[in-house]
Amino acid sequence: MTAELATIIDFIRYGASRFSAAGLTFGHSYDNAIDEATHLVLQSLHLPHDLSPAYGQARLTAEERKSVLALFERRVNERTPVAYLTGKAWFAGLEFLSDRRALVPRSPIAELIQAGFQPWLDDHEVARALDLCTGSGCIGIAMAAHNPDWQVDLIDISEPALALARENITYQDLGDRVRAIASDLFAAVEGERYDLIVSNPPYVTEAEFDALPAEYGHEPKLGLTAGSDGLDFALRILREAPDHLTEDGVLIVEVGESERALVELLPEVPFNWVEFNVGQMGVFVIDRADLVEYGDLIRSVAKR
Repeated sequence: MTAELATIIDFIRYGASRFSAAGLTFGHSYDNAIDEATHLVLQSLHLPHDLSPAYGQARLTAEERKSVLALFERRVNERTPVAYLTGKAWFAGLEFLSDRRALVPRSPIAELIQAGFQPWLDDHEVARALDLCTGSGCIGIAMAAHNPDWQVDLIDISEPALALARENITYQDLGDRVRAIASDLFAAVEGERYDLIVSNPPYVTEAEFDALPAEYGHEPKLGLTAGSDGLDFALRILREAPDHLTEDGVLIVEVGESERALVELLPEVPFNWVEFNVGQMGVFVIDRADLVEYGDLIRSVAKR
């Protein structure tokens, strides 16, 4: 049957059909079979992601056909995320190296980065920013790439993830403005202050993790789980962030489905929940002033 496949378009269509028929889960950079198949085929052929449709009728060589079909089979049989199969992922308009040392780059925060964090930063001046729980480094590196005047620190507790983040810093040629630091949240940056702290920490509950599709089993559990309600890290960040924000500093944190649990724990705290193009996705924005005002309440909850 596959002998009838010849062109780039043929293989993208075939891959999408195989993925859909196999009931794969799409949630690692792409949300549908066609986009995943397109990424896999183009990456396998070493072609740009924005390849002109005019090349869709280009024919694959025998060796290229074999390589693409082998990746299709791995995606279906192993349930391995496409980014791990190709070693590349796109985030906030940038290409990143991706492998099992860190989660596949993905977050609605990409939309905020590309929008200049407006209206949330308003007239706030940013000189220094922090990407906390950085993983592959995608958020912090994208912040630096889209804001040439910013100095950005990346923090993670995982040495393998930091090694990948450093490779991505080099890949994006941002070594003069981005540094990666091994730290358990803020422990290694005592006395450091930032105008903007952005974090996509682990926020999956243990129960949710046990029920995740097989694709997520290829990612490091350390980067996903955060206790019984998914808030183990978010609450620590809320408690400690005021000591690391400048006077007018802003904190942005993604908590995903744990949003409900956070609001139930801290109903008085004025979290601003971001509306994205596809709706609300569990990302809040809060000023340092509000973190200080509600500090006692946050600390009392975070001690649980």
